[in-house]
Amino acid sequence: MSPQTPLGQLIQSFFLDHLIAVKGLRPASVRSYRDTIRLLIVHVATQKRSRITKLTVGDLTFERTVGFLRHLEDDRGNHIRTRNQRLAAIHTLFEYIATRFPEMLMTCQQVAAIPTKRVPPPETRFLERDEIQQLLRSLPNRGRHALRDQALILFLYNTGARVQEAADLRAGQLNLDGHPTVRLHGKGDKWRTCPLWQATAHIIEQLLESENGSAPPPTTPVFTARGQPLTRYGIYKIVRRHAAQLDDPRTGRRIGPHTFRHTAAVHLLEAGVEVNVIRGWLGHADLTTTNRYAEINTKAKQQALLATEPPGVTAGHRTNPIWRSDETLLNWLASL
Repeated sequence: MSPQTPLGQLIQSFFLDHLIAVKGLRPASVRSYRDTIRLLIVHVATQKRSRITKLTVGDLTFERTVGFLRHLEDDRGNHIRTRNQRLAAIHTLFEYIATRFPEMLMTCQQVAAIPTKRVPPPETRFLERDEIQQLLRSLPNRGRHALRDQALILFLYNTGARVQEAADLRAGQLNLDGHPTVRLHGKGDKWRTCPLWQATAHIIEQLLESENGSAPPPTTPVFTARGQPLTRYGIYKIVRRHAAQLDDPRTGRRIGPHTFRHTAAVHLLEAGVEVNVIRGWLGHADLTTTNRYAEINTKAKQQALLATEPPGVTAGHRTNPIWRSDETLLNWLASL
């Protein structure tokens, strides 16, 4: 094979032989690569003023790759994190090209040397316990999808599941008897088991029975719309519909499915659960990812502050509490 090989032939081999057959990537990961490669070849065709079907492997030059990354930020308005994600897919593509086309080794080395841009980590947003209670109380009890929406939001909070894990959930992954659990299929084709509250197990059992009758087949999707499994976007829309009331314009907090993952982690930490247990609960590959929740645990910091407060400092000098709801203020007054 030479650099004059049609690009379409390479792309087909890259996806079918390399990403799917060799690396065994899941469909969601393959779609992410697909979106990046599609944008790249459209950009290259535009720069060369050629039809996509006329492109060759040799048209994927270092200069056009750098121009594509610049196009993502300047023309498409992509965030640096998105640019870095696209770059990671491009690195994988050029690593594959290097194994098939030795003539392009220098170009592949140049592309491999393109660094990711540094970007501060996003602020982790989560819900306080009283906010979670407020949300659960506000969920509708009537309507065609009331039971599904209640089960979905309670499941996200209970397990800290990623949105794709919830979308992929099937009845066979659930054990709703005795001590209920769920097996979640996460990133890297890894499985993990999470315990379920009895309330979560009960409402999911009700949901499955209402839509499928008793003992649905193991392949039955748990969260559906019009008989089809919910997509990531479908779950996002449901969460936004019910949780938008908890958005905080002052801090920029906007509630989405991933907010419940952060919330579950913080609440487990507040309950005294060991960090390594939380790591396994959430399916983090690196403990560093889990440790960030210790950094945002404001309640733990406040308790540490009070524990080390010098003698003689009166309560009047402490920071005034922020009452998030009427109920918490009234409950505090009642405790006096």
